[in-house]
Amino acid sequence: MARWSSPGAGIASHYNDAVDRRTFFGASAGALLHNKEPLPIIDTHIHLFDTARPQGVPWPEKTNAVLYRAAMPDRYRKIAARLGVRGAIVVEASPWLEDNQWVLDVAAKDPIIVGVVGNLEPGKPGFGANLERFARNPLFRGIRYGNLWNRSLAEESRRAEFISDLKRLQQTGLALDTANPNAELIDAVVRVTDRVPELRVVIDHLPQMKPAAAQLRELEKRPEVFVKLSEVFQRMGGEVPRDLSVYRGTLDEIVGVFGEDRVLYGSDWPNSDQWRPYDDVLGLVREYYAEKAPAVAEKYFWGNSVRAYRWVKRDSSQAVLPG
Repeated sequence: MARWSSPGAGIASHYNDAVDRRTFFGASAGALLHNKEPLPIIDTHIHLFDTARPQGVPWPEKTNAVLYRAAMPDRYRKIAARLGVRGAIVVEASPWLEDNQWVLDVAAKDPIIVGVVGNLEPGKPGFGANLERFARNPLFRGIRYGNLWNRSLAEESRRAEFISDLKRLQQTGLALDTANPNAELIDAVVRVTDRVPELRVVIDHLPQMKPAAAQLRELEKRPEVFVKLSEVFQRMGGEVPRDLSVYRGTLDEIVGVFGEDRVLYGSDWPNSDQWRPYDDVLGLVREYYAEKAPAVAEKYFWGNSVRAYRWVKRDSSQAVLPG
């Protein structure tokens, strides 16, 4: 049976426990790496959908031969658990309001899912009521808004109603994910965090673009802005190289700006299958972090996800690092 800690005090207690265990994490991670065992991982970016539903799905399209089949927790578990993944956060893949509830219901049945980032529209009528409704579920950890579903964070972030609802999101203790970064979206993140400085913002898929140096300097100043090293692979000349050397410069630049405390692991499964298999997606960043101190790797693969999402502990393997 699925189980989780209660919201509020329970989540805060788990967050504080995670911070207090920092020394233990470092020592345990070192032992794991020395023994060549998988470092425990929280994957902060996967998508769930069921193409067999009578109403269908808004994404992916039926013509997508790689993606158009059910992506459910049992399939993900078979792929990821053997590689050391202990939990995952589901990120919305639908603009339909009731799909927030569908994902929460699916997530409740498998404790590998420790959080859900849903889809609500700040600045629109009903946002407050819908936020209150879904936030009652401790698995609901935030919303995503960006260059997706014909929406624009750059445009909406200039509206007072939008900012007011983001303040409500922050006061609820939830995070804001962004989608599909470009220069305008990064400028909007700066604008939003100027207006709501305590709001935790997670920029998805930043390796897919090259922000201007001035933008990076602004993001560096904002301690509540996190970044996922997701969608690292890129197609070049019709192929997707696996060699770390191809991507090292991009990873070095992002990690150099955000430091060891504000970068997260996210696979983007199953969307990542359009580039390379999950083993390669995880293997590339695992190879990159193997060159760093064990405590730094543990923050990337585990600890920083607690700070960004304050996710819900649902299984004993998620409480501490096995050791």
